[in-house]
Amino acid sequence: MKVVAFNGSPNKEGNTWQALKMVTAELENQGIETEIVHVGNKTIRGCTACYQCVKKKNEQCVLPGDEVNDWIQKMKEADGIILGSPVHFSAVGGTMKSFLDRAFFVTSVNDSMLRHKVGAAVVAVRRSGGLPTFEQLNNFLNYAEMLMPTSNYWNVIHGRAPGEVAQDAEGVQIMRVLGKNMAWLMKLVEHGKETIAPPEREPKTYFSFIH
Repeated sequence: MKVVAFNGSPNKEGNTWQALKMVTAELENQGIETEIVHVGNKTIRGCTACYQCVKKKNEQCVLPGDEVNDWIQKMKEADGIILGSPVHFSAVGGTMKSFLDRAFFVTSVNDSMLRHKVGAAVVAVRRSGGLPTFEQLNNFLNYAEMLMPTSNYWNVIHGRAPGEVAQDAEGVQIMRVLGKNMAWLMKLVEHGKETIAPPEREPKTYFSFIH
């Protein structure tokens, strides 16, 4: 099994990366392969609502010049996905948001590619805004019908300078417990495939409130 984690921080080895490493270390202890992809230092254009991904259904976004389509394939091939972001004005970092908007739109219109994969979100914050950012990341996982492991508190860890999150003892425990629970859930899903069939996917129903 494999987990791909996305680092939405501009800093390659800042506190978001540190948090992801804490989670992936527990996954690796359980024999699960991990990879951390650095998103936050890239130039990623936001979704332009062209709907070409809906028309073509080829698992790709038509916008050129970045790695979004490569990352979509990494998500498709992985058994688990972790979304990590710093807090920018009580929100997900802009580059990460642009990536997620495009990637989750593409995956949703291609037979819900991420459905029933295990997904988790982690947030690194200096002081405030961690929970709004955590909720924003979880919105993507929920919409994709992913299975979400929990920890013993919300998945937010505190620190300012790179590496300071290691001093947040409670935050470190949260990441460690999340990693253990994620590994356990992934194993349940993997072994459950042999005995329990998943529910059939229902076509999306849309209702307009404008009459």
